[in-house]
Amino acid sequence: MPTLKKVYRVLVLVPIWLACAALFVLMVMTFSDVILRSSFDSPIEAGTELTRILVAVMVFAVMPHISVSGGHIAVDLTDGIFETLRLTRLRDGLILILSGGMMYWPVAQVWTLAERTRSYGDVTEYLGLPQYLTMWFIASGITLAALAMVIAGVLTLVAPKLLKELKI
Repeated sequence: MPTLKKVYRVLVLVPIWLACAALFVLMVMTFSDVILRSSFDSPIEAGTELTRILVAVMVFAVMPHISVSGGHIAVDLTDGIFETLRLTRLRDGLILILSGGMMYWPVAQVWTLAERTRSYGDVTEYLGLPQYLTMWFIASGITLAALAMVIAGVLTLVAPKLLKELKI
């Protein structure tokens, strides 16, 4: 079990640190762009496309963790009913499994679009970076989120104690 916990923590923390690094780079780039634009009338020309890429990295790197840790906005209108009937665990497990399953369509669409972009050879305007790399990252983030939701849903139903031990 300790080995599983260590592997799990690394798998969870690496994307979070990647998102933190992207946010830091975005912050430094924005600060530098403002200074260069105001003082020297020379903005960072690739700032817009770098912002788009870094925001995609931030959002989709942490999407799997947010999806299974309850970080999304939730409406709790029926929580009292489920708590009274002691069906909260069943509800949570089924919602995670169904939500992860429903992610199949967005995953398939984004992978298809990424491959189409790769086949066209599309690149970014200023830096000439292949656009499919960012799209592959987005597709990977969505895929991992879907898998994490299904696994967390199954663990919620079958082994809730294990899931609580793994929570970060």
